[in-house]
Amino acid sequence: MNMRVFDSSQRLFSSAQTLGSSALSALSALSIHRIVVYFMLSVCASGCSSWIPWTDPGKLAKQTEKYGPTADQRIRTLHEQSKVAAAADGDKQAAFTADLAKSIVVEHDPRVRCEIISIATKFNTPSALGICEGGLEDPEMSVRLSACDSWGERGGEDAVPLLGERFLKDAELDVRLSTIRTLGSLRDKAAIPTLAKALEDPDPAVQYRAVASLKQVSGRDLGDDVNAWREWALDPTSSSAAWSITETFRKIF
Repeated sequence: MNMRVFDSSQRLFSSAQTLGSSALSALSALSIHRIVVYFMLSVCASGCSSWIPWTDPGKLAKQTEKYGPTADQRIRTLHEQSKVAAAADGDKQAAFTADLAKSIVVEHDPRVRCEIISIATKFNTPSALGICEGGLEDPEMSVRLSACDSWGERGGEDAVPLLGERFLKDAELDVRLSTIRTLGSLRDKAAIPTLAKALEDPDPAVQYRAVASLKQVSGRDLGDDVNAWREWALDPTSSSAAWSITETFRKIF
């Protein structure tokens, strides 16, 4: 009888031990979760700035003092200064853009250099022109693209030769396509020689973009046949009946 009681007790103890382990595991997981939550709540209650340094103005100021303003901070400052300068007289605008020219030379972040070019586009001073022209020579492709956009917005007699030169010199396809697209948007017939050279480029994307820009510049529509545009570009001033017939058929069909 005693042995049967002992065996039953052992089985009961084993079952209780298994159940206890499962319950303990669940309890442990719950406890860990609660501990983490309580810890976060207690830290925040005591001041979240003590453990999230980028939200602490004091620590941010110290970092700025030690490392200098971040790119985002520099961009914000530039735009604030730009607004003030835009509302000022010519002398102050000249001084502001002269400072911009100094800044872009020493600026290491391409994103900030792009913003400087974008800001300079809105000013008509020698320094602003120099910034936009120099941007076409920047070693970073994104900055050269920004400079192309700048000349598309600025226009003027310097735009076509500068963009044409960049098309011939640049090794990056994106930049070359950007120069051709911008030349088209300017609708200046002085761009025709550069666009005619683009028609001879071995890259079909360049040829296609050149055709689209020639349509804008010439005001004519000879279709998408590169050879037709090559022939036309040989004598853009010609009023050949062949071109008129071609355009007439395109309008009809």
